[in-house]
Amino acid sequence: MQLMMINGSSAMEQHKDQVDALNVFPVPDGDTGTNMFLTVQSAAREVRALVSPSIAQVADAASMGSLMGARGNSGVILSQLFRGLAKGLEGKDSVTTLDFAVALQQGVDTAYKAVMKPVEGTILTVARATAKEAQSAAKGSSDIIAVLQAALHKGESALAATPEQLPALKQAGVVDAGGQGFLYILGGWLAALSGAQVPVLAVQPVWREQSIIMSPEAIEFQYCTEFILQGANLDLEQIKSDLMEQGDSMLVVGTENVAKIHIHTNHPGNILEYSVKLGDLHQIAVHNMREQSEAKLHAAKGEMISDSQASSGADKEIGLVAVALGQGFVDIFRSLAVDEVVAGGQTMNPSTEDLVSAIARVKARNILVLPNNRNVILAAEQAKSLSHKNVHVVPTKSMPQGLTAVLAFDPNAPFTANSDELDASFAGTRTGEVTYAVRESEIDGLTIHQGDILGLIDDKIAVTGHNPEEVLLELIAKMGGAECDLISVFYGQDVSAAAVDTVSEELHTKFTRPELEVNNGGQPLYYYIVSVE
Repeated sequence: MQLMMINGSSAMEQHKDQVDALNVFPVPDGDTGTNMFLTVQSAAREVRALVSPSIAQVADAASMGSLMGARGNSGVILSQLFRGLAKGLEGKDSVTTLDFAVALQQGVDTAYKAVMKPVEGTILTVARATAKEAQSAAKGSSDIIAVLQAALHKGESALAATPEQLPALKQAGVVDAGGQGFLYILGGWLAALSGAQVPVLAVQPVWREQSIIMSPEAIEFQYCTEFILQGANLDLEQIKSDLMEQGDSMLVVGTENVAKIHIHTNHPGNILEYSVKLGDLHQIAVHNMREQSEAKLHAAKGEMISDSQASSGADKEIGLVAVALGQGFVDIFRSLAVDEVVAGGQTMNPSTEDLVSAIARVKARNILVLPNNRNVILAAEQAKSLSHKNVHVVPTKSMPQGLTAVLAFDPNAPFTANSDELDASFAGTRTGEVTYAVRESEIDGLTIHQGDILGLIDDKIAVTGHNPEEVLLELIAKMGGAECDLISVFYGQDVSAAAVDTVSEELHTKFTRPELEVNNGGQPLYYYIVSVE
């Protein structure tokens, strides 16, 4: 089973670009394949570290790795499939075909429960079809290859039917990307069992959140210490309690048999000595963060990005974590006293571990998390379930919505009151985006050619054209800009200063009633992001 998990990652790596291309809208943010690969790659990395593992240990490692590496909705659902699979294989050194098929079904059940409003025609549908067929085939066969072949064949039929279940897929002429990715992984498993050629590719570096360069003197706990602990009957809550006073940014996640531990401490030896009494240690890594910080400062030629909480050792009542993409947006969130800004958004969804780590770094008892992207909300909710802090996820779907929510934050109000206020604050904030088409398409009666400029309102294509500034003006008009109170425009990294000056003048001429703000968002791929309130 160890090779199955590794080959599943390799198969996903080979096909991630094809899955990315199965984007309903022809915009340059198809990232389902990348998210699924990074998620299953994280699972494979944990599995690789095991020495002569049992089936249950492999499943546990894959579950934990995918849980922490989950990115985007597809990645989170995939991690829940692995989580249920691990539950179904718990304690097993060997399994029958029916055992494995029932465990697949438990993975499907776990994934469905994790999604608030499951939608058919997605990875959930495809996974359910494969698990059901696997159980049916397993009742008459003890050959795991035959069972998985039957499941894969049924999954392919379910995938082909997804356009009939989701009109958006049919209109775009594509099948569900998550379902396709799942079948590639299943194909990798089958190849591992049958001896087919699916090369085990080298693990590639994963995209990580951008580092915040801190002053070395501001680092209270010097050594970043992390490792894998394997044991029996591990009590994760007790481990958290025992290590709590040893440092900060603590992370303890996993199962009763395998746990991942991360902590910033001044005495890494104490952490390792404590942990070795509980089991075997693997993948031990200790980094001197003051040394790293000095190197980063030197590389940055003295330009330092300050962390608003780096020099503060005292806990406060409420902290803020936001996800943002583009240096301009990052700077704005920081200027509004957001404690941790996790780099990410379209095409670069942060992982569950990125979010858990950011939550851990904030010196506050209660944390408000602003995902600022609909594809990050599930990962944020998963991070909430893994944190020992009191966390509330504000379901912001765009960076403008996140900014509106942050402005409603009152540091003197109770946590519950802030949670309610921020949840309600962005209801009147509509988001528009100006980007370009990456392929020919027919969407909602619009004929779109590759290279066309597209204007989206709340993720739906509303305007097409050939000039970003012209599309922006038409987009704002369709959003009701003439009658609103505030128009905020954020220009991207590829927009020239001359274009910004021109569009600013035209905005002030065309929209005289609302207050106008034009800011540098610095975002990639999107020429402009605009909000209307």
